[in-house]
Amino acid sequence: MEHVFAQKRLIVAGHRGVRALFPENTLCSFQAAIDLGLDMIETDLQLTADHEIVLIHDDTLDRTTNGSGPVGAYTLKQLRRLDAGIRFGQDFAGQSIPTLTELCELALPYPDLLLNIEIKTLSRETVDCSIALLSRYGLMGRCVFSSVGPSILAYLHDSYGVRTQGFTRRFFEACHMEFDEGPYGTYSKMYAVGLEVSEVTQENIHFFQERGIEPWAWCPDNEAAVSACIAHGIRLITCNEPHAALKLRRERFSQ
Repeated sequence: MEHVFAQKRLIVAGHRGVRALFPENTLCSFQAAIDLGLDMIETDLQLTADHEIVLIHDDTLDRTTNGSGPVGAYTLKQLRRLDAGIRFGQDFAGQSIPTLTELCELALPYPDLLLNIEIKTLSRETVDCSIALLSRYGLMGRCVFSSVGPSILAYLHDSYGVRTQGFTRRFFEACHMEFDEGPYGTYSKMYAVGLEVSEVTQENIHFFQERGIEPWAWCPDNEAAVSACIAHGIRLITCNEPHAALKLRRERFSQ
């Protein structure tokens, strides 16, 4: 995967697939990202009551499915009975909450497709299970692992030596996460940092580049925001609506 980041081009990732146009974190959303020619899929991992890994952003089911309550209170079999598309629109009724196994199988035929795996259930078990599964499919070389949990980033970095993407101290603290200060603290565990569009400033870019941390951006969804990210030297952006990013990439970069 390193050669991809070494290329001087804009890498476009799909936030939970193509979240603006399809029900997030569903197989149809992931396939749409692939069909559009995106470089990376970003997704979110939660652990079920029976210790299976499913792809859903929230800790609860209410916003994106016809279920309710905590994801972790349900078994995989129970979750598979829910509809993960109906709240987005009637045309998407019948989409199920995918498993990490299904994403692995979807990604296999696309050898250049990268994955940003966000650990949402903040436990070492979630990390261990996901890495074991991705390793069985031979996909580890394509992965970056992200988390809002500094302790999870440290575990990923120290125990597995994988590429990690964290966030700014301000963002961690806004999520009520304990930021580990110092030379061997949270920033030292990060390969990349995810900057929300409002955080894409020259000061922040310089701060992280000085520390050898790749500055990435989320979620610039219009031409003005994408153009500003490019002007600041951002080389990877994660989009809800990727068409503006794809258009500017065609116009400004040789692919």
